[in-house]
Amino acid sequence: MRNYLLGLILWVVSGALSASQDLDFIAAREAFQVGNVKRLDEYSIKLQRHVLMPYVEYFKLRMRLQTTGIADIRYFLTRYDDDLIADRLRGDWLKILGKNQQWSLFAIEYPLSVNRDTELLCYYYQSRLNVKDDSVLPEVQSLWFTPTSQPESCTPVFRTLIYSEQITLEDIWTRIRFALEEGQTGVAMHVSRYLPNSELLNSADLNNAAKNPLRYLDTLKNKIKSRSDREIALFALLRLLRNDTNQAYVQWLKIKSQLTSFDRSYFLGRLGYRAAMRHDSRALDWFREAQNTPQTYPPSDTVLAWQVRAALRLAHWDEVLRTIEKMSPAEQQIDTWRYWKARALIVKNRMQDANNILIPLSDEHSFYGQLAREELGTILSIAEKTYRVSTDEVFAMERRPGIQRALAFARMNLRTEALREWSWTVRQFSDAELLAASEVARRQGMYDRAINTANRTVAQHDFSLRFLSPHREALRNIVRRHELDEAWVYGLIRQESRFIADIKSHAGATGLMQLMPATAEWVAKQLGMPNFRQNLVVDVNTNLQLGTYYLKYVLSTLDNQPLLASAAYNAGPGRARRWRDDTRLLEGAIYAETIPFNETRDYVKKVLKNSMYYARVLDHGHNSPTLKERLGVVKAK
Repeated sequence: MRNYLLGLILWVVSGALSASQDLDFIAAREAFQVGNVKRLDEYSIKLQRHVLMPYVEYFKLRMRLQTTGIADIRYFLTRYDDDLIADRLRGDWLKILGKNQQWSLFAIEYPLSVNRDTELLCYYYQSRLNVKDDSVLPEVQSLWFTPTSQPESCTPVFRTLIYSEQITLEDIWTRIRFALEEGQTGVAMHVSRYLPNSELLNSADLNNAAKNPLRYLDTLKNKIKSRSDREIALFALLRLLRNDTNQAYVQWLKIKSQLTSFDRSYFLGRLGYRAAMRHDSRALDWFREAQNTPQTYPPSDTVLAWQVRAALRLAHWDEVLRTIEKMSPAEQQIDTWRYWKARALIVKNRMQDANNILIPLSDEHSFYGQLAREELGTILSIAEKTYRVSTDEVFAMERRPGIQRALAFARMNLRTEALREWSWTVRQFSDAELLAASEVARRQGMYDRAINTANRTVAQHDFSLRFLSPHREALRNIVRRHELDEAWVYGLIRQESRFIADIKSHAGATGLMQLMPATAEWVAKQLGMPNFRQNLVVDVNTNLQLGTYYLKYVLSTLDNQPLLASAAYNAGPGRARRWRDDTRLLEGAIYAETIPFNETRDYVKKVLKNSMYYARVLDHGHNSPTLKERLGVVKAK
């Protein structure tokens, strides 16, 4: 008894000391963030034995990096070699070297860096141009052809390539068009500085087109003369098109004769794209017209994707196949388009060609991998664990410094830092190490890290870690009360929050089932919850009660179809209804693929994929529905 009491006392004292030091670390971090060198030095003395002391050393060195000698920097990099903090410091140092154009030292350190953001990447391109290496163009193009602004370190690179005409006049116009497509008028004006003076964008016209595109287009009549005029007119049409297909089309008819064949092809492609997202049956005609002009504007993969989706809704399988084959090689390898290409080949009775796609696709643990498996007549099954981590492996993983640092950050609720440290530590792990790390995270309640880490395995898997089922006793009783499918609810929670009880989204959704404040309040009233307050939503039981009630509500109002209810849970019941076809029945997979919101489309696929795995992990037997049965057939409006 005496030894037990002594151990208990030591445990309590140790815990109190750890909590005190955690507070000291948070204070040291805040001192670093505000640039208080003196205060940071004071806390560093208290934190000598803390697991995050390396970060305190990083803070101190980072604040003095401009004046610190090379030997001190190299000592830190060597001491913490292969740790995240060393890579962070090296990246910080490289940016200083690049800014100061210390290219010899930069060339030595850059190959040793791992995490490279765009600012650092452009300093690297500067260093290559400094030694007359003009082969950087292919690498720079991915940065140039973007609609958003780039770091200042990229400007000398772009300028050099423009003056040497490796970035051409047409390349400049292309980037301006990309920027205007996304409404980035500031970027467009900035890039237009590289145009000849006679072709510069007119800032007043561009502002007028942005503020009131309809009024601007009404004033044009026969005033479109230059390339600048045409680009601004097209920009105004795109602004209209974001809100109203018909209004934009009417204005298009008025000015199309003043545009080139190339420009007409471009706008018709965008018209088809927006119409397809609105499930407008005219979309395919506009796509075809865009591709049959004398000078065809090459459609992007994004535009071609919506041409495929429009063809799917109309069951135009020949067009599905032709359009997929026009995509870039990389895009064609995405599981989405491999599956639909195989389906189109089946319709054309080219079974061998279809099976050549479906067989390797069926081995992938994805939404379309499961559908491919069902096309081949194979039901999803999960074998016994191919690798079961031992207690010794878990204990050894717990002792790894990177894991300990990630756990310490998580303990202090510093989730971003915990995520970065964890991701860095596991980045080169074997399957066995990944599963051991996943088990550590599970035991610590870091369910998001447990799931994401187990998801990374290549050959040896543990699906009970990929598809965790915490809070099962509480959830099981609630889903029975509402007569909900437990596997589906788990699949939804896994996608919503990764089982982090107190997580809050940027939009304000809270808790396991990510409830918006208005939804939580409405459900609480329906349930007659006395004294409901928003801070109760992070409570696991409260959140599950509210979330499952709302899920049952949307399910019952949407033909009891999990597909529609999943879409409604993410984007609202009204949208889920509008996305049905006006007159036709829709195969559930086609409904899912043609959801116009990228987030909701991805969400629905993952929730239903998760449901399939949960049905097996939770041991619901072999009578659970297939994925195609879960997707069902969606009735017309």
